Amino acid sequence: MLKNFNGRPSLATVLKASTVAGIAAAVLATGVPLEITRSYAEAVKVQAPAVPSFANVVDAVSPAVVSVRVENRVNPVSDNNNDGFSFDFNGRGFDDLPDDHPLKRFFKQFGQDPNDQQGHQRRFGQNGPNGGPGGKGRLRPVAQGSGFFISEDGYIVTNNHVVSDGQAFVAVTNDGTELDAKLIGKDPRTDLAVLKVDGKGKKFTYVNWADDNNVRVGDWVVAVGNPFGLGGTVTAGIVSARGRDIGSGPYDDYLQVDAAVNRGNSGGPTFNLSGEVVGINTAIFSPSGGSVGIAFAIPASTARDVVADLMKDGQVSRGWLGVQIQPVTKDIAESIGLSEPSGALVVAPQAGSPGDKAGMKAGDVVTALNGETIKDARDLSRRIGAMQPGSKVELSVWRAGKAQPLTVELGTLPIDQKDASADDNSQPQQPEAPASEKALADLGLTVGPSDDGKGLAITGIDPDSDAADKGIKEGEKITSVNNQEVASPDDVVKVLNQAKKDGRTRALFQIQSNEGSRFVALPINGQG
Repeated sequence: MLKNFNGRPSLATVLKASTVAGIAAAVLATGVPLEITRSYAEAVKVQAPAVPSFANVVDAVSPAVVSVRVENRVNPVSDNNNDGFSFDFNGRGFDDLPDDHPLKRFFKQFGQDPNDQQGHQRRFGQNGPNGGPGGKGRLRPVAQGSGFFISEDGYIVTNNHVVSDGQAFVAVTNDGTELDAKLIGKDPRTDLAVLKVDGKGKKFTYVNWADDNNVRVGDWVVAVGNPFGLGGTVTAGIVSARGRDIGSGPYDDYLQVDAAVNRGNSGGPTFNLSGEVVGINTAIFSPSGGSVGIAFAIPASTARDVVADLMKDGQVSRGWLGVQIQPVTKDIAESIGLSEPSGALVVAPQAGSPGDKAGMKAGDVVTALNGETIKDARDLSRRIGAMQPGSKVELSVWRAGKAQPLTVELGTLPIDQKDASADDNSQPQQPEAPASEKALADLGLTVGPSDDGKGLAITGIDPDSDAADKGIKEGEKITSVNNQEVASPDDVVKVLNQAKKDGRTRALFQIQSNEGSRFVALPINGQG
């Protein structure tokens, strides 16, 4: 064992070499006499850290991962096309193309030779897909992606954006077997879809969902998929972050991983080291279109419930509150007396919606659902959407400076219903502004009467004001201030003065535009 001598540094602080010569050099450097033996040198050899191998995981899960080929009917290009090149998909014209032509490479990539008449006949029969010789509208590959079996009887999970434009689907297993697949259901809101293949009694290798509670930032993950149509490809990395919102919809709650994910990986699984699916690869961040180590996966907890509904009913039934909501910023919280910027601010309830029937009003802030705190507008959207239509929920709303309970029976989210949340950064179209009549100079606003007599038309904005910074524009309308309707500048000033007496430093303006309604908090210091 090495020790310090006469206050000199320990050899342990300088020994970095793994050879006898290296140790001897280190000893000479310290001036400490020490007998060097080969056995000692062997004992202090620098050991390389163990490198994890993913081979066992890959061996176990690869049979469950498939490539998904999406086909659609595309009419043959007319002989009179404008570029002067004439061909159809029976093969006429392809002989004239060079071997490296993109069109030839396209067909070779998907294993289809455009000049292979026998292959065409094997697939469609002697008379083509539509019964006539060389029938039009032949099925052609239009997209490709990845997927994986979640049951032994052939259910496959993939992305909605992979299959959304398809009329026919083929699942290619890791041993090259091609299986026709049927679309069972898809859910655009979470970008998930379920296919089903008929194995004619064959039992498929399938994988299970991971428990999200056990997924930590820094955990190793393995992505398996079909990048660029290459077939089964494995990449590895770690979970980089959780709960990512990438602006794709109200249910954004992605895992971020740094395993290399590219085009064609969409719909493929990301596994933990136990071979369980922690996420479904669905998007990448990439200025170039290739992997830069930032990929996003739908977490298992979201996918599990959606996939179960799709397998059962072919669609997802979601609870519906029927109110437009936006986040509560620090300024908004200050303006309405909330202690912290959390919850979901109700911009407007939809007429006849469950929220409207329950008495929800513009300016309410939903702070809790069934006793659980609501973090933000996205949190409320996800929780309501995860509930069954017809469920009764208990809401806590902040109204007029105090919390109030509301009971709401959820409806069914309409298929075409937009799940949009209003946003302070929205930039509505600017209609022609009427003439200004009176300025609220400290707020940077010039206002006048509105055409319909309700609220105040905004006819001018100081470009250096807080109002301009918040995105308020000419042509929009102020309908209320601190949830009190206003019809004149005097009404606005009256509300602001009361807010100042109550110790508030900001006021909540409801702004109406062609794009809808939203709330904006403006400072009121200095307003008389």
